[in-house]
Amino acid sequence: MYTSAIMVESLREALATRVVVADGAMGTMLQAADPSLDDFQGYEGCNEILNVTRPEVVAGIHDAYFEVGVDAVETNTFGANYANLGEYDISDRIYELARAGTEIARQVADGWSTPDRPRWVLGSVGPGTKLPSLGHAPFALLRDNYQIQTAGLIDGGADAILIETAQDLLQAKAAVIGAKRAIAASGKDIVVIAQMTVETTGTMLLGTEIGAALTALEPLKIDMIGLNCATGPTEMSEHLRTLSKTSPIWLSCMPNAGLPVLAAGGAYYPLTPSELADAHDTFTAEFGLNLVGGCCGTTPEHLRHVVDRVRGRELKPRNPHFEASASSLYQAVPFRQDTTYLTIGERTNANGSRAFRDAMLEENWDNCVDIARAQIRDGAHVLDVCIDYVGRDGVADMKNLVSRFATASTLPLMLDSTEASVVQAGLEMLGGRAIVNSVNYEDGDGPDSRFGKIMPLVQEHGASVVALTIDEEGQARTAEWKVRVADRLIKDLTTNWGMSVESILVDTLTFPIATGQEETRRDGMETIDAIRTLKTMYPTVQTTLGLSNVSFGLNPAARQVLNSVFLHECVEAGLDSAIVHASKILPMSRIPDEQRAVALDLVYDRRSYDENNIVSYDPLQRYLELFDGVEAKSSAETRAQELAALPLFERLERRIIDGERMGLETDLDEALLDRPALEIVNDTLLSGMKTVGDLFASGEMQLPFVLQSAEVMKTAVAYLEPHMDKADESGKGTMVLATVKGDVHDIGKNLVDIILTNNGYNVVNIGIKQPISAILDAADQNSADAIGMSGLLVKSTVIMRENLEEMNARGISNRYPVLLGGAALTRAYVEQDLGDIYQGDVRYARDAFEGLRLMDALMAIKRGEAGAVLPARRERRVQQVIKPKTTELVDMPARSDVARDVSIPNPPFWGSRVVRGVALSDYTPYLDERALFLGQWGLKASRGDGPSYAELAESEGLPRLRYWLDRIPTEAMIEPAVVYGYFPCYSEGDDLVVVWHEGPEEGKERVRFTFPRQRRDRHLCLSDFFCDQASG
Repeated sequence: MYTSAIMVESLREALATRVVVADGAMGTMLQAADPSLDDFQGYEGCNEILNVTRPEVVAGIHDAYFEVGVDAVETNTFGANYANLGEYDISDRIYELARAGTEIARQVADGWSTPDRPRWVLGSVGPGTKLPSLGHAPFALLRDNYQIQTAGLIDGGADAILIETAQDLLQAKAAVIGAKRAIAASGKDIVVIAQMTVETTGTMLLGTEIGAALTALEPLKIDMIGLNCATGPTEMSEHLRTLSKTSPIWLSCMPNAGLPVLAAGGAYYPLTPSELADAHDTFTAEFGLNLVGGCCGTTPEHLRHVVDRVRGRELKPRNPHFEASASSLYQAVPFRQDTTYLTIGERTNANGSRAFRDAMLEENWDNCVDIARAQIRDGAHVLDVCIDYVGRDGVADMKNLVSRFATASTLPLMLDSTEASVVQAGLEMLGGRAIVNSVNYEDGDGPDSRFGKIMPLVQEHGASVVALTIDEEGQARTAEWKVRVADRLIKDLTTNWGMSVESILVDTLTFPIATGQEETRRDGMETIDAIRTLKTMYPTVQTTLGLSNVSFGLNPAARQVLNSVFLHECVEAGLDSAIVHASKILPMSRIPDEQRAVALDLVYDRRSYDENNIVSYDPLQRYLELFDGVEAKSSAETRAQELAALPLFERLERRIIDGERMGLETDLDEALLDRPALEIVNDTLLSGMKTVGDLFASGEMQLPFVLQSAEVMKTAVAYLEPHMDKADESGKGTMVLATVKGDVHDIGKNLVDIILTNNGYNVVNIGIKQPISAILDAADQNSADAIGMSGLLVKSTVIMRENLEEMNARGISNRYPVLLGGAALTRAYVEQDLGDIYQGDVRYARDAFEGLRLMDALMAIKRGEAGAVLPARRERRVQQVIKPKTTELVDMPARSDVARDVSIPNPPFWGSRVVRGVALSDYTPYLDERALFLGQWGLKASRGDGPSYAELAESEGLPRLRYWLDRIPTEAMIEPAVVYGYFPCYSEGDDLVVVWHEGPEEGKERVRFTFPRQRRDRHLCLSDFFCDQASG
């Protein structure tokens, strides 16, 4: 009996409602059967041959698993692929062996199935031995052979395709795409499952994080993602937690029976059946897994315990937060950055960078890679790769470059080409999720248009896409035109191509605004207005721009300022990303006031006219005058001269603020003649970083420039470190220090390292992007006295919370005190919210010196010193609510004398409507600052000589408020909206009764509100202003 729609539908229904249990190892069981060389037809070790020579052995294994109660078995087709069978020179038998193995499983499953208890077949697709990311085999060859294998599985009766033990993300994509092609050809609806193998290192074999795998595979429309093989359940826990919190699709887990142990009699798997059941009990209860089973070393006895423990369990509800992202082979990069715009590096573009073009024309691929790496150092999040050049073989160039970038760069790629064949060549080299740049309606949207050729590739590979606001009439110039085309594109891409809105990057186009032509004067404004309008219509869509076109025609110094100012204004309007040369963008705080003001006048076309309507002030003319003869290089020299004129310590502080490294060591040498190294760090360098923080909070400095300043700080501290007096005490204590998973920022962490080390502590600094498993391994190996976790990003605060929960789950919270630090943290969040969660001690360290004080206190407690305590956890201040006094009731009328003989207006509609796009500035004037500062932020004057409320408001309240008022619209943190409506209702005494206006409940009570009535005067009540039911 082959696969029927009923069987697949029953599997989908089961996976959606309860825990489904699959079988355990196949290879282990086949080895136990001890097949002969004749059984293998001379192909020793080729288990798939047994499907035709010893089908009864394979069937007996399926029987053994069904007998213990599993719901599904995997076919003996793990190695029925091009790579494995090719090693035996029988790759022409892929379909035959895949179908034979599936028919065996189908026949056994049908024998165990009943109408109330169907049994299912999972068609196993293994990875083979070729890693396409490393060039072992072409993507297309693997994809096509996976399609042949899947066709055999479908024709043999599989209910699901289980792509398992994936080690290379590009191989997993080839398998999924091949499977999808076979399923489409069959016309059947088969479940597709993709399982990754995460090594003990915490990543897949080639270094892929589990988040990158989810980002790359989810857009391929698979039904389920999970983990199998390589490790036991303990090592999978952290990655399953991540998937549980982020995956919008179903989850699975099939671990080995632990990590193999070598003994005199050979290797064995140590995990007992009850221990596997314990693990799946925890995984299903905490992480909401849909499918569980076993891999290497697991037996029917293991699965018997699992069935008894979890089979049929109701699924734990999950509320995953899936961030729309691109990904490289190694990591995912969200389209929405926490504290800045997504920077798309523009220098790997043959039409925009002479250095890159020359390197490509010379086929100096190493130089091309160096240019890409330089952009990473400059702060790019994504690399735009354009190799289109007249006379070149674009397909060959794309393959040569992307194959190198894919493994040499940790950043996702944006494939920028007008040729579908070139885009396809790039997509077939990338294991991660790429962005395709771009599609538009220049030649329509028919099958022969560029849109019609590019979009099938985008859809099949699960890429994101840049959508340009160009239609058959041309490039959209006005805001209304841009928005109209964008709306059409978004609806087309989501409705006809299955894309999610958040995977679309709309480019509202940038045009030069300094040409002097009247028709270009408003182009900057129109782009900004289009972004703002589009973000109100589609809050989750991404917006992007090719930024530098706005300043085309100007000299380099003028371009740098105009690009920077225009980018700032676009980000304020809601821009999410920009294709830029990151190192050429200036923070607003570094642009002279007049240059900035005139640039803004140019962007917004603020010309002035006299009484005769003749232009009296032209910002373009003034802008050209300001930069006449000015070179970008001389601007840097001018800043160097300005720095040289400052007093020494003010100059050092300014170097931190400006991120200016040149001359730093000379200044530090001079400073050391006057002050101790630690004093220079504490009083001068940290003061500069505080100013950087203030500028960042006010929106005058963006994150890339904050990081530049932090790098100079890091260099300065490292230079001063040998001059710091080390504490005489040795072995004061050990801290394991790490930046948490997903965060690459380490400046503050490294400063903590230096300060603690120079005060006698042993610091084990394990670096950035560290999962909790690595942190705890280091803590265990080094007998740590405390753990320090750092992170700059907002999402790092969530990771820290999850890390503390994991430490609770492992029962080690009382063993390790935890110190947390980072820009996104607050003392209240750490010491109240996280303090309530963590079963051990957790404290907030504002800076390295507070971290030192906390470590001193922790070690004093550990040594048993009298009176040694940690500072008390600080609770969030909550305004006390005073209960109103109660008074005696008085006689009051049921209704006041409000007039009733008034005409009732006819509403324009029934029900509710939403008005979106309410600007923050429209409602901030109504903000009660005093209530906010006092009641919510706790800025209360202290007794004695402490600061007054007015001083606190000026020094803390207003700067913090300005920071949030700037950050909220820039990062689209909230989506303000007004909901209003008209509903039929009537009054009943003090109650207002709202009734249904349509449907089967029309006229019946929907909700009731009770309002207070005045105790004196006219005894008014809000309900009096509505007619009662008797009035009709």
